[in-house]
Amino acid sequence: MTTSPAPQSRFRVAHLNPRQPTEFALAPDSTTRDALADELGINALPRLRFSGSIRAIANDSWEVTGTLSARVVQPCVVTLAPVATNLQEEVHRLFSPHVDSPEGEEVEMPDEDVEPLGQFIDVEAIMVEALTLALPLYPRARGAALDAPEPKEEKEEPRKPFAGLADLIKDSKKRP
Repeated sequence: MTTSPAPQSRFRVAHLNPRQPTEFALAPDSTTRDALADELGINALPRLRFSGSIRAIANDSWEVTGTLSARVVQPCVVTLAPVATNLQEEVHRLFSPHVDSPEGEEVEMPDEDVEPLGQFIDVEAIMVEALTLALPLYPRARGAALDAPEPKEEKEEPRKPFAGLADLIKDSKKRP
């Protein structure tokens, strides 16, 4: 039985052809998806695909565009029942050698649309980041509702902050 080699997920920038796009397609196996689900703190990741292309733009910058599709299973924030969600995200990243990585305790954040270009473009890391950002923050099972207590009606009179002001003014005028 022969196994097909794993698709390339890291591309050396020096080996990319600047005249034509480099296509990629990632579909991690079940073991990798299970490990990623554990890392992200979700119940399961039954499907994950990321495909697109890397192409040169401008003089020395590179652009990664692609489509991330996934099916994730997360716990409901109300009932903890499993909630399955289908995700379909368009991914776009720009890499430039003219952007430096921020260093130090207090740094000015560079343009968030452009990332520093290193020796490699790691499309697997881009896939994981895009998946993490696309996860629903508060997944809810169908019909799940948070049973919040009814607010009690206040029968107290509303506070009047200047109610005693007139009395204070009268008292101050009576004093010599």
